[in-house]
Amino acid sequence: MNISRFSIRRPVFTIVTMLVVLLIGTISLTRIPLQLIPNINAPVSVVVTSYPGAGPTEVLEKITKPIESEVSLLPGLESVQSTSTEGSNLILLEFNFSTDIEEIEADIRQAVEQAQLPDDANEPRVLQFDPSQFPVIQMSLRSGDEGTDIRELAEELEVELTRTEGVASVDISNSLSEEVRISLDQEQLETYGLTQTDISNAIQSNNISFPGDSVETDGKSLTTRILSTLTSVEDIENLVVSADPQTGDDVTISDVSEITLGEPEQNVITRANEEDAVLISVLQESDANTADVSTAFQESLDELLNEERYENVTADVLFDQGDYIQLAIGNIASSLIFGGIFAMAVLFLFLRNIKSPIIIGVAIPYSVIVTFVLMYFADFSLNIFTLGALALGIGMLVDNAIVVLENIYRHLAMKKDPKTAAREGSKEVASAITASTLTTIAVFIPVVFIEGLIGDLFTEFALTISFSLFASLVVALTVIPMLASKMLKEPKEDIEEKRRESPFIKRFISSVRWSLRRRWLPLLIMTALLGASGYGLFSVGTQFLPATDEGFFDISVSLENGTAIEETEAVVDAIEEELMQEESIDVYLSQIGSSQQGSFDGSTDGSTASIFVKMVPLDEREISIFELIEDISPQIEDAAVEVNETAEVSASLQTATGTSPQTLSFDVRDANESRLNESIEEIREALLSLDSITEVETDLEDTVEEVQIEINREEARTAGLAPAQIAQEVNAVTRGALATQIITDDSNVYDVYIQYEEDIANTIEGLEELSLRSPSGEFVALGDVADITIGEGPVSIQRIDQQSAVGFTASYTTDTNLGVVSQEVDEAIADLNLPEETEVVFGGDRELLEDSIVDMLLAVALAIVLVYFVMAAQFESFKYPFVIMFTVPLMIIGVALAQFITQTPVSVTSIIGLLILTGIVVNNGIVLVDYINQRKQSGMDSYDAIVTSVRDRARPILMTALTTILGLVPLALGFGEGTEINQPMAITVIGGLISSTFLTLYIVPIIYSFIDPATRRMNKKAK
Repeated sequence: MNISRFSIRRPVFTIVTMLVVLLIGTISLTRIPLQLIPNINAPVSVVVTSYPGAGPTEVLEKITKPIESEVSLLPGLESVQSTSTEGSNLILLEFNFSTDIEEIEADIRQAVEQAQLPDDANEPRVLQFDPSQFPVIQMSLRSGDEGTDIRELAEELEVELTRTEGVASVDISNSLSEEVRISLDQEQLETYGLTQTDISNAIQSNNISFPGDSVETDGKSLTTRILSTLTSVEDIENLVVSADPQTGDDVTISDVSEITLGEPEQNVITRANEEDAVLISVLQESDANTADVSTAFQESLDELLNEERYENVTADVLFDQGDYIQLAIGNIASSLIFGGIFAMAVLFLFLRNIKSPIIIGVAIPYSVIVTFVLMYFADFSLNIFTLGALALGIGMLVDNAIVVLENIYRHLAMKKDPKTAAREGSKEVASAITASTLTTIAVFIPVVFIEGLIGDLFTEFALTISFSLFASLVVALTVIPMLASKMLKEPKEDIEEKRRESPFIKRFISSVRWSLRRRWLPLLIMTALLGASGYGLFSVGTQFLPATDEGFFDISVSLENGTAIEETEAVVDAIEEELMQEESIDVYLSQIGSSQQGSFDGSTDGSTASIFVKMVPLDEREISIFELIEDISPQIEDAAVEVNETAEVSASLQTATGTSPQTLSFDVRDANESRLNESIEEIREALLSLDSITEVETDLEDTVEEVQIEINREEARTAGLAPAQIAQEVNAVTRGALATQIITDDSNVYDVYIQYEEDIANTIEGLEELSLRSPSGEFVALGDVADITIGEGPVSIQRIDQQSAVGFTASYTTDTNLGVVSQEVDEAIADLNLPEETEVVFGGDRELLEDSIVDMLLAVALAIVLVYFVMAAQFESFKYPFVIMFTVPLMIIGVALAQFITQTPVSVTSIIGLLILTGIVVNNGIVLVDYINQRKQSGMDSYDAIVTSVRDRARPILMTALTTILGLVPLALGFGEGTEINQPMAITVIGGLISSTFLTLYIVPIIYSFIDPATRRMNKKAK
């Protein structure tokens, strides 16, 4: 090719070009953002609606169903999931991945607006999934000084830490706050003929700030403002609300209530390692670099904690996405470096001189730097997938360079001068390495068209490998010939002839001749091995993506609805005792009175708790997070049940890719609720009978005891009261009311809450005596116009696609996998003979695997076709690419053996490895067939051309295979955090490359001999 000739003739130009690219690449590298995974554009939208005072059933009928009916017609909608609870609902809309959620957002809002909702319901809010809304750092703060309120110190730290570059906000749980509480005295209210509403109206009407129109004065136009503000507790106490009907004296708010300024009642208890603590959540700006934000935040925090006022404060990091990103990327980068070193060692072993490995060694860093340039302009990030792509391709980066340099060296051995040898040697193999590079790149074309989560995750991966291979081709055709022409000299002895006469080469060529004489025997052996490999692949099972050990999991605790927070705390105490005994656990933080959902929306529930657990670093423990969860789950469950038999405990984790390892999720749906409940109980019992299932959870909520107030309409009418009036009054009394906010002279802002005294608002006896004012001004007890009883009502109502549904989550043991468990569960459910109307729909990892496996296998098939087309175009023949394609089935043998030996389940990453192999394994065949054709064109007969080509090309084929294999060894070993995703890929490629490389040297010559007319019937002629 002219490009090699030009590089040899213009070495200075080539070197300057290299330096310019290196400079641009270095700048690009510093500007490529660090992320854990590529950006995932989840096509998910959420509709949230508040309907104050309504029960779950009323919310379902009046809010949820009308909205569901309207949004179900949206294009691209795949699923509608709704949860109706007291006073609110949440509807989750899932679209297919081809939907641009930003483009369809206006359609969603329009559909929601068309729903006919009650007038007293709040306007529905449409929310998008935004990763920046989730914390990048979660940590606890605790103080060793019992006299210090950690909340005060945390609020001081919050102000300082929010100033950190890239930090959007720092949220503190149980933050220190004060409010004004007005506790009403019912007897005094009744004495003066007042109600809670009167007090609220009096406060609101006296705390105003309204703008007026402009006024002209002294030649100026000034705006006006009407002010009447309350600035202190004393102002509220002295506020006149009525007059004493007997004396005519003013009645102030202090006459009918007790007013206090203090902390609100704490409904959530937070502690870390059994010490009082606060939970700090750090959110980053949407365009910030997570790793940079993490580093800057940690530096700011360490600097502040070194100050004297914070000397007793201990900060325990529970989760730091930036730190994990740096660890994961650092581990993969180490694999990349060690892979490069191993590849260089192979080159030195084969070439036996220091100059050749140095020349080829240039190809690795230079190709990587060029890749960084292309990544920067493609707007990619450095993440575990793009760096994994580089680590996976580190051995392949030198393949082209090895083929070129080895051929140049062979020409030097023919007594040619270095420039001639470099020019002719590179020209001879240029077409072969171009074809092999194009075929490898071609296999990634189908990946770009895969939609869904897999498309988002692996598109950057595929393009990064393609960038690096393109860069390596350019280096092999320019830099390598130029350096070889300057650095290599004619060998003193004919090394090529010496190699040909070596005992190893002689035995190898004898075995090739033997296989050509008995062509059907090797083919039968290959067929038998392929059949056995099928068993190997099916026996290891399947999984969606390998689970990543991020060292962080959470424990959810729930007791019977209505359980007091003190009882829940006792259960958490028992669980913490078990956690304390685990050496692999670094810190745990408990939030009692709040579920995981509550930690986001601010709701509290005394019967629930969440425990966040962080393990010590991976290299400091001997147990994985999955093994720990499996081991500790029975212990914490027993400890919890021993304290309270209604306690339900579950430990779970979620990986960075959004998957939940060791779990199988599915929904059971039925339009008939009673039939659904029967099916649920049958399925639950069937699953628990399976040995591989450790735990079964459902989102079926038990009913909760509630105080039901049944209004006697006849008695209410006699008293002059409407049911709606009674309901509003009772709602205000039991819930309390936010009357206003006051701003003090010190600029402090306090909420003002009005509530009845505890004995009235929080007891059934008190409610019966609650005084209701009739239009005539007389007071009637609530018990006189309503019957107050204790009944049961639903906590929440779940629906999927407009029918009742219950979600199941089954956890399984670490010694099995998703595929095996799925088969067992399918068989167990099938044996139940559920009604036809009852539908079981799988979700989670299984749904993702089933959706992606077809696309991935189609991508592999399409890649094979594209590889064939590329080779046909390159060889200008349909016959020779057909010969080369026989290398593809050879890889399956090694893949199956590698997966079976390492017991690695078939996953999406394994199939990506298979895709990569499709492009790699044909390279050996291309080099071999291309050289056979060249020997034939030079006048050699077909049989000798086949044997000679195998002899001459065996060394570069083995070298390229070994560099790729050894380059992947660090990744296949999977040391450290973040390497788990790419490990099955590396194992797959190593196994497939070993079998295909070895068998290619025998099978391709045999198939070629069948295709070539001169050798097709050679054995019969010999006879």
